Amino acid sequence: MFGYVVINKPEIKFKDFDLYRSYYCGLCRDLKEDFGFKGQMTLNYDLTFLAILLDGLYEDNTVISEYRCIVHPFSKHATRRNEYTDYAADMNILLTYYQCLDDYKDDKNRKKKRFAKALKSRAEKVMEKYPEKSKRIEEELKKLSELENKGEENIDLTSGCFGRIMSELFLYKIDEWTEYLDKMGFFLGKYIYILDAFCDYDKDMEKGRFNALKGIGKDQDKIKNMLTLMMSECTKNYEMLPIVENNDILQNILYSGVWTGFEIGSVPKRDREQV
Repeated sequence: MFGYVVINKPEIKFKDFDLYRSYYCGLCRDLKEDFGFKGQMTLNYDLTFLAILLDGLYEDNTVISEYRCIVHPFSKHATRRNEYTDYAADMNILLTYYQCLDDYKDDKNRKKKRFAKALKSRAEKVMEKYPEKSKRIEEELKKLSELENKGEENIDLTSGCFGRIMSELFLYKIDEWTEYLDKMGFFLGKYIYILDAFCDYDKDMEKGRFNALKGIGKDQDKIKNMLTLMMSECTKNYEMLPIVENNDILQNILYSGVWTGFEIGSVPKRDREQV
């Protein structure tokens, strides 16, 4: 369900693309140092966006370094790392672990079960660090699983669970910006859930699996209107935040990049040239 919150590369300035990539590489580095190679395998664009958002809002002291890696073996790439990339790395591990467990429970996907087992000790480390946050995320995933298992066709209910999960991720701390981050995460989460259902619709119908859009069908205009409403609420709350740093990147993602999945009808592939 992750991977839809991406940049629109053709519409982003070169300097902003380089800045975006430095956060992505910084998050990758944090995952490697904190959780090893298996941690790096959880890397996704959605949590990169969160790290950029939090750093733009709170403007933490950032350490800028250069590294070579397997993806970029011939030249060093800049990395930006701070407490927000570190937080995003923790959330990457936690969400991937829970998602793998859920996928195994629903589809008996043994590959996901093995990966969950490989991540278990790393995820438990994050749970100890964020016990209340982990508990709330797990509770919402359980509610979502129960709704899906009983075939709930009210997509407002199912997407609401994922909205509250994203809201929890956005609430790095409680302060004067909590209300806006809470709503921003909630509506972005609902957007992701609905978009994922749209992209998986044909495959789910073919295999007889649950899809939250089954009740209304794959009506592209109707679904686009739903998605537009979700992003309208998300961006309305984003505009209330006093973000100057990283604003161009964040606007590129929120007003353009997130629509990539809808336009191509699938999760955007992790293009090595993109990062």
